Amino acid sequence: MRQIFFLLLALMMFASSTAAAQSKKIIYVPIDNRPVNLFQVVQVAENLDYEILTPPEEILGSKKFGGDPEKIWQWLEENSAQADYAVLSTDALIYGSLVASRMHELPAEKILERAQRFKAFHKKFPHLTIYALGTIMRTPRSGSHASAEPEYYYTHGAKIFRYTALLDKQETEKLSRKEQKQLDALKKEIPAEYLDDWFMRRAKNFDANKLLIDYTREGVFDYFLLGCDDSAMYSQTHKESRHLTALAADMGKTVLQVTSGTDELGMLMIARAINRDRDHRPFVSVEYNAGKGAETFPSYCNEPLGVSIDAAIIAAGGLRIPAHERADLVLAVNTRRDGKTFEASSDKNKIKERGDLKTFLKIVEDFTAKNYPVAVADVSFANGADRALMNRLEKNDLQFKIRAYGGWSTATNSTGFLIGSGVLTKFMGEKDIGELLITRYLDDWLYQSIVRQEIVGASYGIAGEGNPLDLKEKVPPLEKILNERMLALVAEHLHLPNHWRLENLKFTLPWLRTFECSPRFELK
Repeated sequence: MRQIFFLLLALMMFASSTAAAQSKKIIYVPIDNRPVNLFQVVQVAENLDYEILTPPEEILGSKKFGGDPEKIWQWLEENSAQADYAVLSTDALIYGSLVASRMHELPAEKILERAQRFKAFHKKFPHLTIYALGTIMRTPRSGSHASAEPEYYYTHGAKIFRYTALLDKQETEKLSRKEQKQLDALKKEIPAEYLDDWFMRRAKNFDANKLLIDYTREGVFDYFLLGCDDSAMYSQTHKESRHLTALAADMGKTVLQVTSGTDELGMLMIARAINRDRDHRPFVSVEYNAGKGAETFPSYCNEPLGVSIDAAIIAAGGLRIPAHERADLVLAVNTRRDGKTFEASSDKNKIKERGDLKTFLKIVEDFTAKNYPVAVADVSFANGADRALMNRLEKNDLQFKIRAYGGWSTATNSTGFLIGSGVLTKFMGEKDIGELLITRYLDDWLYQSIVRQEIVGASYGIAGEGNPLDLKEKVPPLEKILNERMLALVAEHLHLPNHWRLENLKFTLPWLRTFECSPRFELK
């Protein structure tokens, strides 16, 4: 009898391990091929021994190519039988990529036809758990912030932004006489054909998202995360998000969320898939710096920071709890006391400590002294790290005493990616955690807040065609400068523990512009 018992036990353990092994494949269609959407997301999952199946890069959206949705659909159907989870960018599968969603000339019929394929795909692969991520089109504040918009946005973007901000505000509160006068004037000043084109493209995007919300209700998607691309408190993006949220009001946040942000959505959905695969619901506690804290309204966002962070925790499959000592991840959020956010490239981003930073450092030091799994959300500046904070993390030997770090782009991009990757570090070894920290320090700190502006400046002194938004023939000499400067900063500021060393360290400008850098290395 005992032999039979142990035989049955062994068979059950074998069956369990086999099922676990089979559940370690995730098919992932990213929004485009930028490192933060593709390589860096895959890096996190592979550190947990998951195999991430992604389309060939040549059919994904890139700087010069809008992506090929038909070929992406073909690849998806050819590879989905071997996966248990699918994390799918609806923008990539409908338009080709995020940039293509802003610039396309597709007829409404073609957009809806591609959106309808999600329902057929679910029917063909009913075994797949599908997590979808989509976007509501952005509303840049001006043409100077619009690197991928219709040509007219460069000259009329600021007026279009203000016009739609007033339309949004008009729906929720009464405009002042001055605002109403400005609204009327703007409608006359902006050429009608520009507004018609811009609103027509947005209407197609809105209708596609309405259909995808219906599909979520029908069970096609196990979860749909709909993000607002670069936005503001009042804007057309915010207006559309309000309407789509109302359409989805009958579904809870554990099924669908409309939130602020875009480039973090893939990481959040991969985290959700892995947490579900491991039958794990991570507990996350949050501690904001003194001052505005959760009420901070960051640049490029259409909701307070606390709302976005809570949404990201839910999206990753987690639960926010008040007790730091019980948390799988303790999120320490670096905000300014007055709630203002500035660009990391501004002259306000100095090494000299501010009073509110000293308060935040005390929080981090107290948490690490208690051996809490600390993640530092560095969002006092947009598009790069707080240099004063990074200086103190270095000087106080805290670089590798925290579990995760994020400060690379907008507040929602940074906190969302950080939460998605951070909750997964519970299952990682020390070296894998170190690899993720190093990636962020190289990208968010050394490049975004220091070297990026040096590369921008150097680009103007190099002969030939190109500018910071499209470097063209200036890429080779600038990548040479980039590597020389970054290697020097790594040697000076990155203090690796455990006798670790970086090998084959190399930096590229993958989208042929200065906005992002791709660091690659081996940690030995």
